[in-house]
Amino acid sequence: MSRARIGLINNRGCQIGRNISMTDLIEVSRIKRTRSSVVALHCSLGSGRQWTRLAAQLGGNYQFIAPDISGYGGNAGSLDLPMTLAQEVEFLSDRIGEAAGPIHLVGHSYGGAIAFKIATDSPFANRVRSLTLIEPVLPTLLCDVSADARLHQRFAGVAHDVCHDLWNGSVLEAIDKFTTFWNGSGPSEPLPPGARLRMIEQAEKLAFDFRALFAEQGVAAQAAALRAPTLLLSGGLSPYLTQRIVQRLAWLIDGADARHLPRAGHMLPITHASLVNPEIARHIVRADELAELPLAFGQGVAEAMCLAKD
Repeated sequence: MSRARIGLINNRGCQIGRNISMTDLIEVSRIKRTRSSVVALHCSLGSGRQWTRLAAQLGGNYQFIAPDISGYGGNAGSLDLPMTLAQEVEFLSDRIGEAAGPIHLVGHSYGGAIAFKIATDSPFANRVRSLTLIEPVLPTLLCDVSADARLHQRFAGVAHDVCHDLWNGSVLEAIDKFTTFWNGSGPSEPLPPGARLRMIEQAEKLAFDFRALFAEQGVAAQAAALRAPTLLLSGGLSPYLTQRIVQRLAWLIDGADARHLPRAGHMLPITHASLVNPEIARHIVRADELAELPLAFGQGVAEAMCLAKD
């Protein structure tokens, strides 16, 4: 019987895989797939509503959980705010614990940093079937390479200025500095009054977000040890800080699939949802299919042994 070679190309150009017969491929389609869940985490000053169009893209095939991170959305009144990413994960643990079966993690910006923490160093890490990171903010990763240190220093300067304004009660100035930085090289557009008001009400949490990000250590080692299929997305109009973080992660994470949208900015999961969401959906489906292959092979072998005995 003819055989096909199915493999994955890792980020060092090596092919890995195994020989699969056509019978095996047929068996894959016969396996009843275990229902899995999608947990999507939003950016700073956002809410879980950010992912409405992604939920629609997935079409109800997954349990979809898009919680509000501490200090934002429905949790804007939180008094005990996390100061580390580990504490952010602990705050979200009840919502993540509602997920049925394996978990597909999706995270954007600050939510991407939390998603990375969940996938690499949390009680939920062994349940993560796939990871999608959209410009995750992991600035300490840039300390590992001397040429990137200036990006880390500039971001630290932005954090200092924003926190200084917040401490002095200059909330509008803090919001302006924060949004100007994340606008990158994209065109400046005024915020709708409603969005601006929500940002002002939740601005205090930014200081805690910055503290958590700069406290995170060992990012490079955690990325190198990551084994979940990972999709990385970045925009060409974003601050070079996050573009560079995505580049570094693409080199460190074995088999990572990196996609770059040259005309998109940092808010690409919203502004370019029609391009981003299909990529995320394909990545999730592919991860489920890959996870089911060993089960299909095992079932095929077991059936063959039973037939041989008969």
